[in-house]
Amino acid sequence: MIRHCRYVIAVPDLQRSVSYYRDTLGFEVLEIGDGWRLLRRDSCVIMAGECPDAPSPGTLGDHSYFAYLEVDYVDDLYTATVARGAHVTKTLRTEPWGMREFGIRTVDGHRIMFGADAAPAV
Repeated sequence: MIRHCRYVIAVPDLQRSVSYYRDTLGFEVLEIGDGWRLLRRDSCVIMAGECPDAPSPGTLGDHSYFAYLEVDYVDDLYTATVARGAHVTKTLRTEPWGMREFGIRTVDGHRIMFGADAAPAV
């Protein structure tokens, strides 16, 4: 389960982005009009606005990261996300800083990290 995250992103093609977040990442799509959509999964909400003339996130290098989402069951999420065809930028692994995490690049070039505490719950 994703907890307590809200983001605003610019995308060049809103319909393409909406399809990606729905079909690849499992987000629900809420219509809000005026070139905007709310994308929601659990408690994470992303407000995506169509901005065809904005710079592509892919040109921003390391600045294309916009979210680090702490989740439950990161191994299961990784398996499901890969099965749905996500572009993985970092394979699932446990890091020295205590997180088990993986990264993806969206259809628009935004990068998202997903992670969970590597220590087992007591």
